[in-house]
Amino acid sequence: MKNVSIGLTPRTLKRWAFIHKWSSLICTGFILLLCLTGLPLIFADEIDHALGYRISPPPWPDSAIPPRANLDAVIAAAQARRPGDSVQFLVAEPQEPDLWFVRMGADIAAAQPSAFYSMDARTGAYLQAYPLNQGLMNIALRLHVDLFAGLWGSLWLGLMGVFLMVAIVSGVMLYAPFMRKLAFGTVRQGYLAWLDWHNLLGIVTVVWLSVVTVTGVINTVAAPIFSRWQSEQLAQLLAPYAAAPIRPIGSVQTAVNAAYRAVPNSALSFLAFPGNPFAGPNQFVAFMQGDTPLTAKLLKPVVLDAQTGQVLATVELPGYVSALLLSKPLHFGDYGGLPLKILWAMLDLLSIGILVGGLYLWGKKHRRRPAQTAKPQRQLRPIRPKPWPIPIAICASSLIGLCAALLADGLGDTLSWLALSVPIIALFARRIV
Repeated sequence: MKNVSIGLTPRTLKRWAFIHKWSSLICTGFILLLCLTGLPLIFADEIDHALGYRISPPPWPDSAIPPRANLDAVIAAAQARRPGDSVQFLVAEPQEPDLWFVRMGADIAAAQPSAFYSMDARTGAYLQAYPLNQGLMNIALRLHVDLFAGLWGSLWLGLMGVFLMVAIVSGVMLYAPFMRKLAFGTVRQGYLAWLDWHNLLGIVTVVWLSVVTVTGVINTVAAPIFSRWQSEQLAQLLAPYAAAPIRPIGSVQTAVNAAYRAVPNSALSFLAFPGNPFAGPNQFVAFMQGDTPLTAKLLKPVVLDAQTGQVLATVELPGYVSALLLSKPLHFGDYGGLPLKILWAMLDLLSIGILVGGLYLWGKKHRRRPAQTAKPQRQLRPIRPKPWPIPIAICASSLIGLCAALLADGLGDTLSWLALSVPIIALFARRIV
């Protein structure tokens, strides 16, 4: 009999069920690992501060606006702690305006840092070295990023993300046939309760989980994306200077000042030092970020002569790099303050519930004897014969919640918190029968 409510024949429905089952089974173990490891990573900054891995600079003694240390003094103080190493990057963070971070390497092109220093931006003094490659947070990060397997591990997780998106799409296709006779939020008894919860959790988190999945897949190809940009656009920009002899570095402060003048209404995100894969042999590259919530997530490279500080070029990043940069906050939920992080964690926990419930349903179905019949269920009088109005409203609210904090601070953050709370609040509207 044809399902006229959504136009699916029994044959098509069976195909979608097959796709949903196998795409889910293939990826569930890895996605469950990502959900579990992603949970502490949502609060990485708060955990680092609690453990003492990161500290805030000491209070400034008087009420006057504190000075800014000359960047040459900041770099010299960091270099003095490891004279045999090279300064690779100078890094700023908007959340820590009174700090500079200096990444050191055994040599200028080293893939792994030898030290990561926090420096007082007001005095130029050394404050702390971040502990590298140790602790439970490092284990969680490596498992989440690449399974300790480098690029191939990252690409494998990306493939699992693709399977998850297939599972999400097929799950949406199956939602209406299973729920068309039930009011939204209905949870029956026994075995069917697991199915109802699986469907309910799935539909209220579908937009959030889809966005986190797609952005996660994009992040798994971050290394190839940046490698392509380096080998194409950056290499083309630096080609005229490639044959020049290596010269000593001039003033870092002069170069950064020139970058600020070249890109008004911006802030320095990070500065790559000459010889680094992100810079030229005699050129700094300053990566500037905008001063609005959205443009602060994007970067504009400024190529600078390392000896004179002269601006050589200002370029726009290609669209595929900008897409990667925007995918990061949408994946980690770190762009709307602590309330958004808490909502992100709650939605992550709901996703774990979907995965565990799906495994239980699959296992329970295969353990049941063929002759076993389900207990008769009391007939339900559907309150809403159409299965989509409430889910569509929840999905729209989720989209607003995901976008609002990206577009505006203050009111945008508040709107984001309220809108992204709707999927969680919807769970309390369920009917238990």
